[in-house]
Formats: sequence, C-alpha cells, structure tokens
Amino acid sequence: MAVAGLPVERWTLPTGARVSLVQSPAIPMVDVRLDFDAGSRRDPAPQAGLAQGVALMLAKGVAARGDAPALDENQLGEAWADLGASLDAQVEPDRLSLTLRSLTEPDLLARAAALAARQIAEPAFDPAVWARERARYSADLREAATRPATVTDQQFMPAIYGRHPYGQFPTPETLARIEAADLRAAHARGFAPCHARISIVGALDRPAAERLVQQLLARLDARSCPSLPELPAVEPLTAAREIAVPFGSAQAHVRVGQPGIARSDPDYFPLLVGNYILGGGGFVSRLMEEVRQKRGLSYSVYSYFQPLRQSGPFVIGLQTRPDQAAQAVGVVRQVVADFVAKGPTAEELEAAQRALIAGFPLRIDSNRKLLDNIAAMAWYDLPADYLDTWTERVQAVTLEQIRSAVARVLKPQAMVTVVVGGTER
Repeated sequence: MAVAGLPVERWTLPTGARVSLVQSPAIPMVDVRLDFDAGSRRDPAPQAGLAQGVALMLAKGVAARGDAPALDENQLGEAWADLGASLDAQVEPDRLSLTLRSLTEPDLLARAAALAARQIAEPAFDPAVWARERARYSADLREAATRPATVTDQQFMPAIYGRHPYGQFPTPETLARIEAADLRAAHARGFAPCHARISIVGALDRPAAERLVQQLLARLDARSCPSLPELPAVEPLTAAREIAVPFGSAQAHVRVGQPGIARSDPDYFPLLVGNYILGGGGFVSRLMEEVRQKRGLSYSVYSYFQPLRQSGPFVIGLQTRPDQAAQAVGVVRQVVADFVAKGPTAEELEAAQRALIAGFPLRIDSNRKLLDNIAAMAWYDLPADYLDTWTERVQAVTLEQIRSAVARVLKPQAMVTVVVGGTER
C-alpha cells in the first residue's frame, strides 16, 4: 500500500518490535525513530519526571561493555560530531522517542548505528552525573514556575485529569525522589524490544533497513518482555470548574478545556475539521472572529485536540488584559456552546476542507516530517495507507458528522477554566 505516493513497508521482528520503512532515495541520508512505551504516563506520581530523567541521561555517557570502553558525555558528543550524525531523545506522555539521523554511506552508517546501540541499551546512569543534572533540572523547573504560561499549564492539566498520569508534572520535590537506580530500573522496563516501534525514512532498501534495525536493537535484552500495567481510564468531567491564580503579569493567561479524544476515536476526522472551524484555523476560525476581530480582546486565540492513546486534552488558549479576562472567557464559552448546539455552516465546512487539503503537502515536505507521520501511524496502529487517504477522509466529512462528534465529545457545561494573572502575588 502507498503512503502519499511512497510505499510503506511493515514487518515484525521475532522480538515483537514492529518496523515501518519508507524509501526516500533523493538524498543519501536516513532518519530513524525508535519509540518505546516509556513516556511520562509511566512515571509513578511521587517520581514525576522519571521518563524525562531517563531521556536526559541517555546523552550523559555510556557504560563499558566487553571490549567497548566507557564514554563520558564529552566523549559521546565528540563521537557523534566525528560521524556527522546525531541521536536525540524526546519524551511525550505516551512514548519516549529516540531519533537517529545519519548519512547512508555504509561505513558511516554502521558506526553511527553501533554508537546509537550503545547509547540506547547501555547508558551509564552515573549517580554523580545524575545528581548534577537533577540539580540543573530542578533549577529550570523553579525558573519556569516564575512564568505565567507554565503556571497556567500546571494548574490546567491536573484540573482536567485529576490523578491520571496525563495530569502529572515534575517538580523539584518529585525529582528529589529519583535516584540513579530508579532511572536504571525504568530504562530496563521501558526499553524492551517487544514494545518498540521503529520507523525509517531515507535512502535505504529493505535489506539495508533490516540490518540497521538489527544493529540498533542488538544490545537490548531480546528475551525480556516485561508486562506494562494498564493505566486508569481518563474520567470525564462532570461539572465546570474555575481556577483563578493571582500573578503579577501584564497579560492574563487563559486556558479552557477538558479531556478530549484518544487517537483511535472513530470521529477523529470530523473533530479535526470541526476544530479547524472552531479555533484551529487561525484568522478564519470562529474563536478568532469573535474574540479578536469583533471585540479586540486578544491578539490570538486557538483551540486544539491532542489525541493520545487515551483521551488527550482539548484546549482553548489565549492571553488578554487582566481587566478583560472575564469578558474573554465569557465570549469563549458562548462560542463553544453555540458550536456544540448548532455545528458549522456549509460554507465553513467547505472552506475548512479546502484549507486543510491545500495544506496537506506541508505536513510531509521533508524526511523529518514524513518520519513523524510514519512513527505516529505505527504507534497509534493506523493503517499503512493513512497518508494516502488523508485528503479523501477530510473531504468526506459531513456537517452531520461534525455536529454529532462535537456534541458527543465537547461538554461546555463541564469544562475547566484557568486564568493566571491580574494581581500581584
């Protein structure tokens, strides 16, 4: 099956790891993304920040194994610089991702894969280095807590998720409970090949890709497949909640929202198109029309769904003058209530479909963007022809589908509103 005009090949290794490959021979380069079920949703609440700590420490040195000597962070950085390659780690709620970029010249790629394999499987987790990095991380968190945007997020996400891991934030206190041994244990649990998804975009054929994957995973324990506990369900909100946080800032930061949808939700496309009309379409959205253009209450206002393996957040955000915050919130609530009650017009639907379809090429106009899409398809079990059929799915959305989906998912009477700013603390 084709993906946006390029064939996507998929196979499963004996370990259970699943591989997706898109050959892109235009330039002699390859991008590889390894996704592990080790995202922040796996953090114990008292140790929020554990996954981020693992990702951080992957670049801080590798342990000695056999004939391979230990490398500290400086030696590791120099080794990557010598190869002209890179390995970067990123933590999301659902997954911990490692992205390798390298030229495909055989000797260079083999050396880059060998170094990446060590970094993936054999991080040093040196206690002294972690103590230093933990102090830096804690200092960064304390500094971030002086910014109203950070305070807004830290109030909003726990308010909509309660005790669910999606609502957790690391703090200096939770980091203080994490030791190097905890990082090592979390790495052992989360970096099992059986739970991995590997996505490849670049100038490699399948045999070369198979060799690359084998090399990247070679140092992980293929015999171990620890079961990962089921996470609690995301509970829907049953009543509206308002949180006002005094803050000495020139602008009030506003968030309104609720738990939204999982990526597997059958109404993903109606909600994608519907949200474009509501607040995702920039200057042509209803929220922008009512909040900025008609009333001048904010320079920008937006809305989005962040679909995850479980119900990710639905968020409306804006900044406004503190004395206008209540008015802006009232307008936002009215726009959402009207949209849920009546849905979009035929003209709005046609314009949204036209804009989304016209913008689709920008979603895959580089190997890195294509890799992100292929990785998301693999992680969320989307079909191999997902990108090929994307514009057709958008074009097929109807007014009734949007009305039904929005009425089912969005609950204006049970949303959280957070306003940070307005008075000195």
